[in-house]
Amino acid sequence: MNILSIDGGGIRGIIPGQVIVALEHKLQQIKNDPSFRIADAFDLIAGTSTGGILTCLYLCPDSQSPARSRFTAQDAVNLYLENGDDIFDVGFFKKFTSVGGLTDEKYSADALEKILRRYLGDLKLSQLLKPCLITAYDIYARKAKFFNQQDTKGGSSLTDDFYVRDVARATSAAPTYFEPANITSFDRSVYPLVDGGTFANNPAMCACVEAFGYDSSLKITDLKVLSIGTGSADKPYHYSEAKNWGKLGWVGPVLDIMFDGVSDTVDYQLKMLFNSAGVPKQYLRLQVDLGEHPEVDSAMDNASKENMRALEKVGKTLAATHDAELQAFASFL
Repeated sequence: MNILSIDGGGIRGIIPGQVIVALEHKLQQIKNDPSFRIADAFDLIAGTSTGGILTCLYLCPDSQSPARSRFTAQDAVNLYLENGDDIFDVGFFKKFTSVGGLTDEKYSADALEKILRRYLGDLKLSQLLKPCLITAYDIYARKAKFFNQQDTKGGSSLTDDFYVRDVARATSAAPTYFEPANITSFDRSVYPLVDGGTFANNPAMCACVEAFGYDSSLKITDLKVLSIGTGSADKPYHYSEAKNWGKLGWVGPVLDIMFDGVSDTVDYQLKMLFNSAGVPKQYLRLQVDLGEHPEVDSAMDNASKENMRALEKVGKTLAATHDAELQAFASFL
């Protein structure tokens, strides 16, 4: 089973987006088919937050040819390159009323919701081309919420089916950045949800476990997993500063630390699993240290034209740096 997993990270989703553009080109060359899409190569795609949005786009069917993917990998990353500054735009009134994000969410979700509706329309989760695993967290039930196209096939299909635009909105509802998403399934159950990065910023392990749920006979050796990060934050936190932080001081840093820590832990776990199974090459993790790229602002919401261009360049560089590994993995697929 072939699995693609994409981390969360706001506008830094441009980085994995560009790596996947390079991968799609390699697959097209191998298949000698310029219409070949990412969805054609993977059996399961998992994503958190920005990775969840990318997942929805890769698996979106073409209305003219429902068995084919509507968006190329480049189309998907263009959502950010063309709309990022609108998504992360702080109007004067919002900036004033939220006191820069201290007393209310930093951004209105209106622009994001409008863009998701334009790209995804009334598409249902059940209509996605392949199984997916998209993460969110239910703040009322206090438990993880997993959106999966496969769950919509059972007897409780209405309970587990949603508009894909709502799934994308829920997985990207990063605390302090956007207000929680309050979405409704097709059986009219209501879910107040926030960004899945709160517990699974790197959803690769969740995706592997999901795969075992499809087929109990599967083993680690049956899986081929490509996991792509959005860049590790470059800002160090010094003891001399942190020792005096209270709740307000920890708000920003704790999100950075949580996201990076979760992602690194999952990577460690999967490396150990695949190494112990004797198939280390069937797990590929691509991540970049943004501290090595001073031209990039690692903030999840810096969607200035200059920073998006810098992120695009970092993504292309990451793909080029790991060209041989990507080529070998593409051949696996």
